[in-house]
Amino acid sequence: MECCRWTTAGSLLLASLILSSRTARSEEDRDSLWDAWGSWSECSRTCGGGASYSLRRCLSSKTCEGRNIRYRTCSNVDCPPEAGDFRAQQCSAHNDVKYQGQLYEWLPVSNDPENPCSLKCQARGTALVVELAPKVLDGTRCYTESLDMCISGLCQIVGCDHQLGSAVKEDNCGVCNGDGSTCRLVRGQYKSQLSASKLDDTVVAIPYGSRQVRLVLKGPDHLYLETKTLQGVKSENSLSTTGSFLVENSSIDFQKFPDKEVLRMSGPLTADFTIKIHYAGAADSSVQFIFYQPIIHRWRETDFFPCSASCGGGYQLTSAECFDLRSNRVVADQYCHYYPENIKPKPKLQECNLDPCPASDGYKQIMPYDLYHPLPRWESTPWTACSSSCGGGIQSRSISCVEEDIQGHISPVEEWKCMYTPKMPVVQPCNIFDCPKWLAQEWSPCTVTCGQGLRYRVVLCIDHRGMHTGGCSPKTKPHIKEECVVPTPCYKPKEKLPVEAKLPWYKQAQELEEGTAVSEEPSFIPEAWSTCSVTCGVGSQVRLVKCQVLLSFSQSVADLPIDECEGPKPVSQRACYSGPCSGEAAEYTPEETQLLYGSLQELDELYDWEYEGFTECSESCGGGVQEAVVTCLNKQTREIADETLCVSSRRPPQLLKACSLDPCPPR
Repeated sequence: MECCRWTTAGSLLLASLILSSRTARSEEDRDSLWDAWGSWSECSRTCGGGASYSLRRCLSSKTCEGRNIRYRTCSNVDCPPEAGDFRAQQCSAHNDVKYQGQLYEWLPVSNDPENPCSLKCQARGTALVVELAPKVLDGTRCYTESLDMCISGLCQIVGCDHQLGSAVKEDNCGVCNGDGSTCRLVRGQYKSQLSASKLDDTVVAIPYGSRQVRLVLKGPDHLYLETKTLQGVKSENSLSTTGSFLVENSSIDFQKFPDKEVLRMSGPLTADFTIKIHYAGAADSSVQFIFYQPIIHRWRETDFFPCSASCGGGYQLTSAECFDLRSNRVVADQYCHYYPENIKPKPKLQECNLDPCPASDGYKQIMPYDLYHPLPRWESTPWTACSSSCGGGIQSRSISCVEEDIQGHISPVEEWKCMYTPKMPVVQPCNIFDCPKWLAQEWSPCTVTCGQGLRYRVVLCIDHRGMHTGGCSPKTKPHIKEECVVPTPCYKPKEKLPVEAKLPWYKQAQELEEGTAVSEEPSFIPEAWSTCSVTCGVGSQVRLVKCQVLLSFSQSVADLPIDECEGPKPVSQRACYSGPCSGEAAEYTPEETQLLYGSLQELDELYDWEYEGFTECSESCGGGVQEAVVTCLNKQTREIADETLCVSSRRPPQLLKACSLDPCPPR
């Protein structure tokens, strides 16, 4: 079976080779029926793109396959402006030939969609259009805005490379098979602003070499042109009538309508054009414009500068200079920086003069660097302070290129001398850690075993490392005290101070409430209270109170003189109670009760509920209601406080009053 399969495959391969050989011979036989191609004919035109042909003769008595004529383009150079249009020349050739017994001046009819390669002409001043010849001369453009040309009466495709059948096209910048990088699209809108002191205004300046220009004016005003050639010759055109005409050898198509004007210039413009508007009516006008502007200033790399050392090894660099393509001269760098598309090439660095210095000289000339002298280098200033103390900010610094002379003096130089190494960043992120935030711990048990009481919790300011710190906003601090209700009913009179009260919880929460976080403004910061001076009974506690400030850049705390802080200084000494001494009764005296819970009572006396006006009426007519607004107020400052500070006071009842009692108007 293996043998059979191999034999079948070999037979197929042999048949394929025989068929291929026959095809090759048939092509040779077909070509051998033709004589060699003849020489190319004279070009049909001397400029502007024409056609030339070559012939061959069939040597067989039978019909030969293929064509006996071939074409190519020729004379692909622009004609001088005075030469005129090729199709127009062919029409004007019939001016001295009578048509229906009368002489006419014939003008070309271009862009015929049905038969672009016939010679159709129109008699000047009439509507008479006549086909004066079935075919235009070879090399005539099929359409005015195309390179396609008529050859033997047929429209043939011509690419921008002037090759027949080529599909290569120009980009928007006019570069054949280009990528559009040598020009930039400019579009915009102008709106006129009438002024008693101005009769006209500039709409837009369109530079030399621009293409595909289109402007549309809408309104009562009129467009006109000012031009300036590269030689400095100025002129003006009023654009008074509709038509196509030449201005500084640039073709212009202008259309004038009752309510708008349209200006088109295919380009490339042969002068600088300034489009202006002449005010002619009381209403405002608007002009929309679009065109492709050539990038006439481009970077050009220079040759290598002289070597930095005469012998023993040195270096040399290239640079880049801004070059004006119109005037062929070097200009200031700012002209190239005008185009965002222009990227300045980086300098190249290479070693040079590597031969050792002659021993007889005993030295080598420095110009100004050698192997023992450092190359120009980047140097930076210190980073600025971070723009934010936490949560992510930015800081910046300045970078400059410097060089050091033989004496060690450092001086700034041009940046290109340092471009052989990457430039250091000038901006970087900083303090990207999270800002401090409040952390509330669990609530304490209720201070009573029955009925209504209070409970407390510890609230700490925690930084991104989990450490207790300052910097949290007091406005967002969670409350440390709230009301609580134990569902067990109370069957005996409420004690002045329940034995079950958890004193340490309140004491710790009170200390944290009294504590002040360090901020970027100088403020009094009390330290923790010392232990009570006695182990039982009533004693005293002391603490240190400092004036401190938070340094945002280093996130450190600095001590300041006491007089730098404003406002009342917190107390540095207070009484304390350590419980009954041995043998004493466990009951609290009124003085001890006042000592332990006096601040709580003061808190209750400082904050209370008050009415603060009424809400808006619920109806605009026919009778509505207004509700009294109840807020928790600081009695001393009259500022609105957190409602949790008023929980020990009974909330006043809701008050309502009637409003908008007037009857509603009938619908």
